[in-house]
Amino acid sequence: MYYVNEHIKNCLRIFPEQGRYEYIRLDMNENPEGLPEDFVEEVKKEITPAFLATYPETGRFIGKYAEYLNIQPENICVTNGSDMAIRYILETFAAPAAKVVTVTPSFEMYGVNCHMLGLRHVAVGYDENLQIHIQEILDAIDEETDVVVLLNPNNPVGNVYSEQEARAVIEKASACNAVVVIDEAYHYFYPKTFLNLVSEYDNVILLRTFSKLCSIAGLRLGIVVSNPQIIGYLVKARPTFDTNAVALLFGERILDHPELFDRLAAIEMEGRNYTRQRLEEEGYEYFSQNGNFFFIRPRRPVAEVKEELHRRKILVKTYSYEVLKKYIRISTGSRKIMELFMDAFLEVDNR
Repeated sequence: MYYVNEHIKNCLRIFPEQGRYEYIRLDMNENPEGLPEDFVEEVKKEITPAFLATYPETGRFIGKYAEYLNIQPENICVTNGSDMAIRYILETFAAPAAKVVTVTPSFEMYGVNCHMLGLRHVAVGYDENLQIHIQEILDAIDEETDVVVLLNPNNPVGNVYSEQEARAVIEKASACNAVVVIDEAYHYFYPKTFLNLVSEYDNVILLRTFSKLCSIAGLRLGIVVSNPQIIGYLVKARPTFDTNAVALLFGERILDHPELFDRLAAIEMEGRNYTRQRLEEEGYEYFSQNGNFFFIRPRRPVAEVKEELHRRKILVKTYSYEVLKKYIRISTGSRKIMELFMDAFLEVDNR
């Protein structure tokens, strides 16, 4: 019998639903409508046969992104989405069977990669009030820990950490010779960033993505920001042509038009504010912290609401975690999209 890596063999994977293109997609924190159509059409003009025939080059994008963040190019590594950055970080900085400390629930690919790589995933849970206690994270970090992860804001709950809390985790991890990943996939929906900590500590790795606000999840473009030594190790870990040329081109053009960030954020905020107002008017229990998503407690059984919305071509997310299983989660988009969702949801849930 051929060899199969036991960690891969025994890893439980749950993949996203297929055939989502014809739906209003509120289940995976994407922008339901994407970038402005005129912008997309203008960038597409640059995608010539010769462009597609050429291996991708990251230098121009890295230069523009470094200028955007006011840092140096050697502080940046680009990857095929930030989920590949997670894989490279764990492969590079976690010894065999080392501990990786995260919270739970959180972005599932941290736990999945730990299982595939044979690492010990130490997940600190939320309490019944959906609060994370920083002391529990600190207590979980010890000499067997190689990587600690803070999502700020966290997916899926949306909580954030104070700078004092982040520094406490970084310093405890440093004392244990561990690196700290600060995942800022949702930072555009929350004004605080911990980018400043990258230059203050030698064990901090910050992740960004173009999948959320920047609306190119289909192209896969992730960014790692850290000190030049850590970036050098990660550049060695990634394939030569890890990020495709079309993703890099769209990333460059988005950076050439920084007004897009404000435009897209304003559209999402209008939709978020509308949704909050409508839920409050209808007397719903909900929570929405710092990401582009809401948790809503339906009056009917969650599974029934999800299924009936699915029949109406609207996708929402549900969870098996005890603290979340009574809610549906929706991504937020423009007011137009949120009006479509709220009208359908209220009709389904109040039959």
